[in-house]
Amino acid sequence: MPEVRPFRRDDRDQLTDLVNAHVAAVVPGVSVSVNTVLSSLERESEEFVTDPWVGERITLVAEERGHVVAAAHLKRYRADEEVGPHHRDAGEIDWFLWHPPASFRPGTEQAADLLMSACLACLSRWRVRVRRACGDLPAPAVYGLPRPWPHVRALYERAGFRHTGVTEVILLARTADLPGAESCPGVTVERTVGECGTRFTARTEAGIVGFVETDTSLVRPERHARGAGLADIGNLHVEPAHRGRGWEHRLLGHAADWLRLCGTDRVLAYEPAEDTAAIERLLDAGFHELTRTDRGWEHHPR
Repeated sequence: MPEVRPFRRDDRDQLTDLVNAHVAAVVPGVSVSVNTVLSSLERESEEFVTDPWVGERITLVAEERGHVVAAAHLKRYRADEEVGPHHRDAGEIDWFLWHPPASFRPGTEQAADLLMSACLACLSRWRVRVRRACGDLPAPAVYGLPRPWPHVRALYERAGFRHTGVTEVILLARTADLPGAESCPGVTVERTVGECGTRFTARTEAGIVGFVETDTSLVRPERHARGAGLADIGNLHVEPAHRGRGWEHRLLGHAADWLRLCGTDRVLAYEPAEDTAAIERLLDAGFHELTRTDRGWEHHPR
């Protein structure tokens, strides 16, 4: 029988292997280090708004014959007024990972079910207002519940979790496939510090046409083992009066030239699944749909 127990530090290498197996199914060429995984269990420094609201965290693993075959990380948000209404007094399975059954791991589904039972028991002990689940790993573009994890989705649904939120499309492009920067009479493009990275703003004498922001710091070199050369589009905005005139492509061209100078060979973008026009513009510019991810899972037992 598998054993479900709290995570121990000597589980770190096996847990990191489990994390990277799931990351690799979502974003090509990305993996995280042991240090990244361990740090994320204690604090999520990137979530500077919501992380201070966490009152309790626990990581559980399911072990079988000395092998960690499943793991889960849970958080309980405080119930005081400092915590935002959506998170207040909420319990969350931050991520749940398990190896699908294989000839050399035939019993992993049983281990996963036992671990899920332990997670639900923990949420019950916390007496939280609402129970949520997701699959947010400490790696670029791995959040929500990605479609390449059907085994995790099946387990969530079997346990009574239902998708109640939004679906996002994650897109990926090679910077070599993106358009180059084009000069346009009467238009200047300024490079400044933006909200989500380096901002390129197109201006005419009449004012701002639009802007795009690129973030090249997705991968911290001292913490991530692999993933250099990856960036993302944080913001892409064109003023309503200038839409439909190719400005998205022009802005992406300036951003792409900058990314090529940075040695970045791939760039990510994210759009709500219902915004088909924005997705089409990115596809036309050289992006490809990488996957879809479903955000917002709540526990609704039958």
